[in-house]
Formats: sequence, C-alpha cells, structure tokens
Amino acid sequence: MTTVAAPAALHTANDLGLGLLRQPAMVLFGSGQRRQIPRVVAGIATRVLMVTDTRMAASAEFALLVDQLVGQGVSVSVYDGTEPDLPRRNVVELVERFGATMPEAIVGIGGGSCMDLAKVASAVLTHGGDVRDFYGQFLVPGPGIPVVTVPTTGGTGAEVTCISVVFDEEQGMKVGVASPHLEAYAAIIDPELTLTCPPGLTAASGADALSHLIESFTGRAKNPDADQLANTLYAGKNVLADVYARTGLALLNNSLPAVAADPGDLAARSDTLFGAYCAGMAINTAGTAGAHAIQSPIGALTHTPHGFGISALLPYVMRYNLPARVPEFAEIGRILGVAAPSEPDELQARSAIDRIEEILSVLGAPLDLRTLGLAPGDFEYVAQQAMLATRLTANNPRELTVESVVSILEDGYAGDRGW
Repeated sequence: MTTVAAPAALHTANDLGLGLLRQPAMVLFGSGQRRQIPRVVAGIATRVLMVTDTRMAASAEFALLVDQLVGQGVSVSVYDGTEPDLPRRNVVELVERFGATMPEAIVGIGGGSCMDLAKVASAVLTHGGDVRDFYGQFLVPGPGIPVVTVPTTGGTGAEVTCISVVFDEEQGMKVGVASPHLEAYAAIIDPELTLTCPPGLTAASGADALSHLIESFTGRAKNPDADQLANTLYAGKNVLADVYARTGLALLNNSLPAVAADPGDLAARSDTLFGAYCAGMAINTAGTAGAHAIQSPIGALTHTPHGFGISALLPYVMRYNLPARVPEFAEIGRILGVAAPSEPDELQARSAIDRIEEILSVLGAPLDLRTLGLAPGDFEYVAQQAMLATRLTANNPRELTVESVVSILEDGYAGDRGW
C-alpha cells in the first residue's frame, strides 16, 4: 500500500453531544404499503405528476397505481424520462413540459434519480429559474410542491434525504441541491417493490447503502454553533444519526448476503430496504464523505454505476481513515459480529473492514478501480475534482489533499488492501 505524509488527525469528537434529524412529515414502511399512495396523494392534491423511469412506467404495478389514483379523483400526468445519475437535461425537460400545468403534488417512484428529480423539480416549478440557481446549500427560498417518495431499490436513501444530486453535463460534474425545503412530504417504503430489482442494480444500490452507514458513522463530528446549524446541511456525526447507522449496519450485515443468495427473499428485501432507509436518515444530517467525493469524477470518466464506484473505493478510503477512527471501526466490527470487546481495538477495526469487503464481494460489487476502467493518467484530475466537493470532503474524518487522494487511487487501482 502506498503511503503519503498526511496532516495530523483532526479533533473530531462530538463534544456537544449534538443530535439532529431531518425527515419527511410521514414515513410509512412495510410490505403492501404502496396501496396507501392514492389515499395519501388524494389528501393533498387533485393533480399529481408521477416522476419515474421507462422501466417502472412500463410495469403493471405502475399502471395499477395510476388507475387507483384516478379512482380517487386525482388527475395524473407522467414524466418517465428519468436517466441514471440524473442529468440536468431531465430537470429542464420536465419543467418545460409541466411548468404550465403546475401539479399540486409530485410522486417520485423508482431509484434515487427518480426521487431526486421529483424533489428538485418541486423547487424549480415552485420558485422558477433554473436548477443551477439552487446548486449549493440552503439556496431554495421556501417550500415547494409536496413530494411523495417511493423507492424501488434498496440503497440510495433518497426517499428521506433533503438533497438532490444533479449531473451538470456542461460542467462535467455532479452538483448537490441541498435544502431542508427538499424534504419529502411523505415517504412510502414498500419492500415488495424491490423484488423485481435486477441483480446488478441490487448490488450497486446495496453497496451505496452500506457506504452511507459507514461514512456517516465514521465521519467528522463538527460541533457546529447555532449559525452554522442554520446554514449548513451536514452537521456532522451526531448521536441521533448514529442510532440509525448502528441499526442499518446490523440489518445489512445479514440481509445483503441473503438477497444476493435469493433475490426473491422478501424478508431479506425488507431488511435491506429498512437498512437503506436508516442509511438515508443517517446521512441526512451527518453526510457522506471521502468515498463519495472521489467517486463523482470517476463516474463521469468511466460511466460506471455510482454504487460500483463507491464499492471500488471503499476499502481504500476506509484504510486511509482508519487511524482517525479506530474506536468507531472497532464498534462496527462488534455490530457486524466479527469482533470481540476483549480484542485490541485495532484488531476489531480491521475485522470490521474485512467484513465490509466480504459483503461487497458476496454482492458481486467491484473491489478495485482497475475493474471500472479508470486509467492511472486520470488520477491527478480525479483528485483535483474530488477536492472541489467541499460539502463532502469536509465530512471526512482525516484531512484529504490532492496527494492523499492520488495515493488512495493508486492503492485502489493496484487492489492493494494491505495494512
């Protein structure tokens, strides 16, 4: 493993004992609960815009949902052009098509891009302008059209987060629209909708959910003052986010291997989706960190799924962060059942990282960057781009530099998982 002289570890303990949650007004979880969508929507709107992708729009389940909404007296419009990694052009097209009719509610049903599009479309349709006007934190001026989120994959947590990630084609990078005003009115989470999720998407989204739990639990605690809390989406590692992170880790430890073995296992699908929900709740105030900052430019260069990019980076980012987060990784080892309290913390922490990599391997997610097609000649560019994602790098428990990111990429390309 390549070593780099890195800045001293930061003091990132939660000295304030801070706890912070942001969440939808209602969360409804359980098999069959999608049947409540028409009643929930009819309670707030007579005109609804369904935001989804072509795969979901062509399903019998979607057609039934539309019929049930119409049966509740709701007029339904559909946007089914959502693409992976939510390009800005999708936002522009949706606003051009539906801006004149102004729905009274929006249902985002599908993967993370569908739900992210529903949330950010609510802001642009309500307040006008271009989505670029809202890039950044706390720039959405007020509440938008109520959004109901319905996930069909077990991973992104977008159903409960107050951020939408947009790929701006002209800028060549992903940009976040982050505001409490993007929080959904209701999240309806039905594990039965994930039963038809293809194996590759199941693996990518599962890896993403696992990374959310790890990065929120091992991320930087910032001890923000009142002004910082009022103007920063991510308050850092905190005691309430940690509750969700611990629960999610325990769930995914068993459910992800079970889903990989039997995609039709509804109990495992339920635990996976509940774990992904917990991950979304955790990152909604703690935030993601280094792996997500580095993945964005890699995804743009290699056109590989977000979750697979995260999986390929995670072993090396965890090793880089380990010196600053030994107690946290040791606790993860105990949560995952691979570490005993009597063992040295360092050994417990390494056992946790080994177990996380084992889960990713069982899912069929990549564990090195060469698999993604990233070229060594791109390392410097990726590192420089990653450092622009200050919303994410600020959450990393150990200071990141261009040099340290290049070192992480070198290890990831070589598949060097030594200690």
